[in-house]
Amino acid sequence: MEIWKKNLWVLWFGSFIVSSSFSMVVPFLPIFLIQIGTTENVEMWSGLLFSSAFLAGALSSPFWGAVGDKYGRKAMIVRAGFVLCVIYILTSFVTSPVQLLILRILQGLLSGFIPGAIAIVGTNTPEHKVGYALSTMSTATATGSIMGPLLGGVLSKLFDNRLAFASAGVLCFLATLLVIFYVKEEKFVPGKGRVSVLSTIKLAADNKLLLVVLLLTMFTQFSVMTIEPVLPLYIVEIGHSASDASILAGIIFSLVGIASILFASRWGKLADKIGFQKVLLIGLFAGGVGSLLQIPFHNIWAFSVVRFLYGCFFCAVFPALNGLVVRATSAEFRGRAFSLSQTSNQLGGMLGPLAGGAISGVFSIHTVFLLTGILLLLTMGLALWSGRFSRQTETPSSSRAINH
Repeated sequence: MEIWKKNLWVLWFGSFIVSSSFSMVVPFLPIFLIQIGTTENVEMWSGLLFSSAFLAGALSSPFWGAVGDKYGRKAMIVRAGFVLCVIYILTSFVTSPVQLLILRILQGLLSGFIPGAIAIVGTNTPEHKVGYALSTMSTATATGSIMGPLLGGVLSKLFDNRLAFASAGVLCFLATLLVIFYVKEEKFVPGKGRVSVLSTIKLAADNKLLLVVLLLTMFTQFSVMTIEPVLPLYIVEIGHSASDASILAGIIFSLVGIASILFASRWGKLADKIGFQKVLLIGLFAGGVGSLLQIPFHNIWAFSVVRFLYGCFFCAVFPALNGLVVRATSAEFRGRAFSLSQTSNQLGGMLGPLAGGAISGVFSIHTVFLLTGILLLLTMGLALWSGRFSRQTETPSSSRAINH
């Protein structure tokens, strides 16, 4: 098997494991807060827990991207994998929301397994296979988003959430071992200059298409993350106990992942025919409408059907954004470009849960669904306006990289 194919499938499996471990525990943080004795401001604590890791990741991601370009992205993945292992295991012992918050901040500052894996795939895959490889990688996180909530929900139902946290740590350790022994970063040339986040930002600022893609990534992640921290609480609100909500939330979170596995590759093939930008527009429009359609349904089964249909279309969005990152940058800058994309993603992920938690606390959870739908439609408008940038490459080096 060619090295790039071997890397793709090993990193796919590693990303699947890490994604599973992440989704085993993160959707259940609001319920875990209740279980450790938090009785006041649960929505706000939930928003802080989600947002803290994203804020820390947004600040540290450009640094780790630059370090990866200098010392190797594989080393950064291994570092991140061991960090996740330790943090998840420590999380299983917390007794207060403050301790949980500290660990979430450390997780954001020091992790970055999946972005590193995407960067290796994006920089070590032949140019004419990059779109296929990125679409394949997107199914890893989608599959993990299915298995993780289901496994986490079952463990929390049979035992408790602490065992789910510890199990997530073990899974991350196994994923890291796979990378150590089987991934090869082919033809890596270490950067000669010192690690500089400022120079990375300056280079990115000269690339209009990349800047637009970074904005779209941030706005999209902000929109979808407004609902994530309050979804388990919504399940409790429509008539289920906190104990039952764990497994029900796991099932509902998994529906979007199932839809992604079924349809992501189809969107990838369509993008090869009509372009990433058009597929992005379709996904954002359907995501906005799908979020609005979730408002009228108070029955758990009808709500689940709408969530699945939403996932069938929205799974096109982030692979399309990653494809635009590839089209906008040269191979030698792509690792840093993906780190900046991760920063944009983290910024949106930081602000979204804060907005969702605050709005649901002041108004209602239905208001959060309304906000999510409107924001996704507005993001689609920005993507439509920016279409002129996607029809051109922004630098001679990126043009040479694509043509080569």
